[in-house]
Amino acid sequence: MTSVQVDKQHDGNEAADSASGEGYHRALGARQIQMIAIGGAIGTGLFLGAGKGISIAGPSLILAYAVAGLVIFFIMRALGELLMYRPVSGSFSEYAREFIGPFAGFATGWTYWLFWVVTGITEVTAAATYMTYWWDIPQWLSALVFTVILYGANLISVKLFGELEFWFSMVKVTAIVGMILICAGILTLGFSDAGDTASVTHLWDLGGFFAGKDGILSTLMTLQMVMFAFLAVELVGVTAGESKDPKTVLPKAINTVPWRIAVFYVGALIMILSVVPWTEFQPGVSPFVAAFEKMGLSVGAAIVNFVVLTAALSSCNSGMYSTGRMLRDLALNGQGPKVFTKLTKSGTPLVGTTFSAALMMVGVWVNYQWPGEAFNYVVSFATISGMWAWIVILICQIRYRLKADRGELPQSSFKAPGGIWFSAFALAFITMVVVTMAMDAGNRVALYGAPVWGLVLAVSYLVLKARNPEGAAFAKRADRESVES
Repeated sequence: MTSVQVDKQHDGNEAADSASGEGYHRALGARQIQMIAIGGAIGTGLFLGAGKGISIAGPSLILAYAVAGLVIFFIMRALGELLMYRPVSGSFSEYAREFIGPFAGFATGWTYWLFWVVTGITEVTAAATYMTYWWDIPQWLSALVFTVILYGANLISVKLFGELEFWFSMVKVTAIVGMILICAGILTLGFSDAGDTASVTHLWDLGGFFAGKDGILSTLMTLQMVMFAFLAVELVGVTAGESKDPKTVLPKAINTVPWRIAVFYVGALIMILSVVPWTEFQPGVSPFVAAFEKMGLSVGAAIVNFVVLTAALSSCNSGMYSTGRMLRDLALNGQGPKVFTKLTKSGTPLVGTTFSAALMMVGVWVNYQWPGEAFNYVVSFATISGMWAWIVILICQIRYRLKADRGELPQSSFKAPGGIWFSAFALAFITMVVVTMAMDAGNRVALYGAPVWGLVLAVSYLVLKARNPEGAAFAKRADRESVES
């Protein structure tokens, strides 16, 4: 079912079955959805990026992750409320069309697609780089092999995608839990080379909790990299149309967000910074590697390299999955080429996934031929496009709740706590993060690229609308219903 076909009412049963009209197969079970939700919150932003954050803000980075994690929970509960109202694949752009307008749906779908294409390019390139730790093989060859394997897996069936993501996430979870247990053993039993110096007092004795150069301001300046670490947590919303029992599975997956963040981010950093003084961390060095070296475990670097390889492949796998579905959703709504609507017999979007995978391969080649700051700027812009999905989710939830409270739409069975107020707070928080980006010269250029992308989208939208001015995909909500009738 597309947003063009949405009727005035959606009862609970219709919402649960909506994906069947899209042609997808409900092949993702509870086990896979739970791990996709867990894995989406754990990536290279934690395994590698946290080192830079620690060097800037000191122990207060823990607080930054905790507060940002609470905002992420508000975002996910807002998404959950919308999903239980109407669970569909390509949910962000679907809800944007319904609650904001046709251009918002168009912009959201193409922007989220761009986010995952660029993310896929960077992650498959990173994975190829990690392979050189063990084997001296050309980077382009590893990138090619990884892309082909993940592309093939996504075309075979959505169940295979789910299985790959399950095991990728399992590796990441096992690594973090293992690190937490080892650090807890060192703190309580005093074994390893770090046993004599490990202490929770490291969290406040070395310059205080807000030990960054500029105190609390340093902590605020890390919020951008903290939020970037959580990008892709919303991927569970894209799986809604292919979940076996979305009414049961999705709320459970979303409600695990608080403890996931508490354990994998806050808990892991508390343990690591208790074993390794924050002053010993350097930007670009994984805190996990630093902790292993402090413990005297030489195998640590190899373990972390394997984990970050897994995290990169997981992200690329998610990119393959989401890009094809976003393109198909756009095509079904007349906001993209019709060729993207084609599905394989197993229910996977063949053309959209192929097109995105091809662009990822071109990007890998470009990155290999012309590495440098220009490509890094594109990556920074991708993070802005990722946060756009969060903004859309929050705005749509606010508008949906206002309509539902007026009786214009049915109430969701999974209401977000705090009604519209927590969503408003989350929007204000994201705005603050964007302001901190504007204050950082290294990330400011990404904000310059956003208006350029917006202009490209606006021109493209006007061209498509000019070709089909009476199309329901380009009509306002009230006009759309009259077109359908």
